[in-house]
Amino acid sequence: MASRPAAIIDVGTGFTKMGFAGNVEPSYLVPTAIATPNATASSASASTLGDLDFYIGDEAMEKSTSYGLSYPVRHGQVENWDHMERFYQQCFYKYLRCDPEDHYCLLTEPPLNAPENREYTAEIMFETFNVPGLCIAVQAVLALAASFTSTGASGRPLTGTVIDSGDGVTHVIPVADGYVIGSNIKSIPIAGRDLTLFTQQMMRDRGEVMPPELSLDIARRAKEQYAYTCSDIAKEFAKHDADPGKYVKALEGVHSKTGKPYRVEVGHERFLAPEVFFHPEIYSSDFTKPLPEVVDSVIATCPIDTRRNLYKNIVLSGGSTMYKDMGRRLQRDVKRLVDARMAQSNKGAAVDVNVLSHPMQRFAVWFGGSVCASSSDFYTSCFTKADYEEYGASICRTNPVFKV
Repeated sequence: MASRPAAIIDVGTGFTKMGFAGNVEPSYLVPTAIATPNATASSASASTLGDLDFYIGDEAMEKSTSYGLSYPVRHGQVENWDHMERFYQQCFYKYLRCDPEDHYCLLTEPPLNAPENREYTAEIMFETFNVPGLCIAVQAVLALAASFTSTGASGRPLTGTVIDSGDGVTHVIPVADGYVIGSNIKSIPIAGRDLTLFTQQMMRDRGEVMPPELSLDIARRAKEQYAYTCSDIAKEFAKHDADPGKYVKALEGVHSKTGKPYRVEVGHERFLAPEVFFHPEIYSSDFTKPLPEVVDSVIATCPIDTRRNLYKNIVLSGGSTMYKDMGRRLQRDVKRLVDARMAQSNKGAAVDVNVLSHPMQRFAVWFGGSVCASSSDFYTSCFTKADYEEYGASICRTNPVFKV
């Protein structure tokens, strides 16, 4: 069995990454969406869905006019298990094109995932798909493993602070020797989707004419293609206003239904969208604590013997950390907070703050899973079908710790 590569499925709020162990990038990246005839009924049982009368990913988005579109995952947590089971079904059979009975499976879970969710996942995998072995790994640990592996630093203990920001939620997670310090995890209700909505609103306020049904997609493309992190917001405004021709970018396209071309300009949104992480008050009055302060407070409340290593290895993970110079800006701001506190206490050596950006940042969690599932210890640390039949789903309440 070990001769066949393990299937790795990383289900996120916005997108699902899937592929096989040993690959550098996931084979497929699809939206975490499902279109069903009655998706509006959140309590719909599996029997109400026809065996093949549903679509996932990009197909689900295309069918949204005639089918009900729903998102089974919200803020990292599965909300509809019946739809999730159908989603996994197409992941295995349509995209990965494999028989799940022949492959061990590695799934990812968000921090602070309820043990009951792990049990539900185990039931689906062992009962419905009959997988020979299952591992449910914490996303932050995999992201940390990915950062160490991609920078050639494998062999070190898995200690560091992971900033995982995807489409639905941002987490700051301290990890010590492969174990998540759960009591110190902080969740920030600002992530990629919020930045897209902010970009969309700014473009509308400026008077850009966009096809209404395409405005969100245009804002997302503008954010992904042109956004960057600036070091000083006032200087950036001055630069843009002094020479708009140099800094204002344009997005062009053709409306898929009407066939009419459109053109929109992208101006101050380029640097204001990522600035939401550092000045959240410009987007929302509900959450106003900047990301550097959250990172500093998380590490400062961790056990004292872990803090220096947590500051030394701050790892970025997820698509919403991909903005140009994001790591440099974050490192500068966290360093300022730490230095100011050290100056007040007037004791101890200077603290080294290092924010690590790496080539596998966007797919860090999936790549970490690929690395771990390729190791010799993976198959021995998985929960097997025999374990499940003997002890039940409760075996999946605890996670094995990988040593990469």
